[in-house]
Amino acid sequence: MGKLYLVPTPIGNLEDITLRAIRVLKEADLILAEDTRTSGKLLKHLEIGTPMQSHHMHNEHKMVDILVQKIQAGTTIALISDAGTPAISDPGFLLTRACVAANIEVDCLPGATAFVPALVNSGLPNDKFVFEGFLPVKKGRQTRLKLLAEETRTIIFYESPHKLVKTLGQFVEYFDAERPVSVSRELTKMYEETVRGTAEEVLKHFTEKPPKGEIVIVVGGKK
Repeated sequence: MGKLYLVPTPIGNLEDITLRAIRVLKEADLILAEDTRTSGKLLKHLEIGTPMQSHHMHNEHKMVDILVQKIQAGTTIALISDAGTPAISDPGFLLTRACVAANIEVDCLPGATAFVPALVNSGLPNDKFVFEGFLPVKKGRQTRLKLLAEETRTIIFYESPHKLVKTLGQFVEYFDAERPVSVSRELTKMYEETVRGTAEEVLKHFTEKPPKGEIVIVVGGKK
């Protein structure tokens, strides 16, 4: 029987990949990539020639059974996302669950995940926290915000740049204008930036300076 490896990839700086991850990607029979064009650049940089196959949110449901059969037949598969650790707001959970159910060995390597440096860098309490990922776009969004307004632990969100100002405005509305907020964007990249302050202050900053790049929001819990 083969094996499934979940391999974190850099979230920006290409140096942020482990020696073990490089070895696993070289030795695997097949690499499942969220976007083969994006991952192709990384593999070329690392001089890795392992065959790649597309595995993303639009096809993962159809592929799970076939991939499980491949692994059972002896294929070792490495799963990567475009950036960071697979299954964290990215494809990977469905295949992992299916492999666990089929008694296939699953090994997740440690490595890059955007929310960890954003949390530590925020200066907000990190002994207890909750990871929310992306908020619901429409249905259930207000309900979720009202519920999280009562959360006493630090809360972590992912957000797209064109929705950041709207989300920060909702934090002012539902959480409190004085709630501490830290927004990290373009982590590990040339234009990395972390803006800290109250929800109102951070909202003002990004209203005046529209953000670009990947974004992690860290919000202090209710006191």
